[in-house]
Amino acid sequence: MPLRGLLARPILLLALPFAASCVQQGDFGRPAPTAWNSLIGAAGPLTARVQGEPVSLFPFTDDERTLRERAWRYLMPARDRSLFETALSDLTRAGLPAEWRPTDPAGYFEAILAENARSPVSRYRRLSDDVTADGRLIPAFAETAARVVRADLNRLRSLPFIRTLDDADVRGAAMRVAENRCLIAWVRREAALREEAYRYALEHLLVAVPGEEAIGAERTLAFLTARRRLLDPLLPVDAEARCGLAPAAGAGPQATLVTKG
Repeated sequence: MPLRGLLARPILLLALPFAASCVQQGDFGRPAPTAWNSLIGAAGPLTARVQGEPVSLFPFTDDERTLRERAWRYLMPARDRSLFETALSDLTRAGLPAEWRPTDPAGYFEAILAENARSPVSRYRRLSDDVTADGRLIPAFAETAARVVRADLNRLRSLPFIRTLDDADVRGAAMRVAENRCLIAWVRREAALREEAYRYALEHLLVAVPGEEAIGAERTLAFLTARRRLLDPLLPVDAEARCGLAPAAGAGPQATLVTKG
């Protein structure tokens, strides 16, 4: 069906308004938040209708493959890749299941204390090693994510101008963009939670087993904080909430997801 024939299908056409909205720029040149909100609002109902299907049938670009590879290595390197793909699919459709949600910040500290360490030095070293490993993974992911975001904006901009698109094309575009954005939001959310857990562990180690090694651990935390901030400009601040990764700001009714650009 030609693109103009989709005008009678309002749910699928939710993907089209943000093709124009994405061109709008917000603070510091970032995409305007309304473009992202519209995207998630469109992709949610669409993906809910295709239970059992992949999030999108489109082939991955090279950058999309790299993005998923780097996200998997960061989020769950010791777990089967298929579990990661299932979690990403669930995330884009309806949010991550409860078992995928991170525990409280104290969990990492308790795990360090539970290890059979011969001295407090080894606990500080474990903390510093984990922090440094996370920090080293972030820049490459952020660089790839930025390219994917730019490509998705071009994808959305093109929709109103292509006359041969049918329902599946529009749906596939909306789902793939939502999948990419929610994956980036997942990594950004996890990075913030890990930094919180590392800081909690350092503060409590300093009280439980004070030592000069805390100075080095504090430096590695500063290194991680600087690296983590590379993820901030990639998506609007409410992206994690829109993807079901975090509670929405405020206790009132959920904000309207689809807005006129």
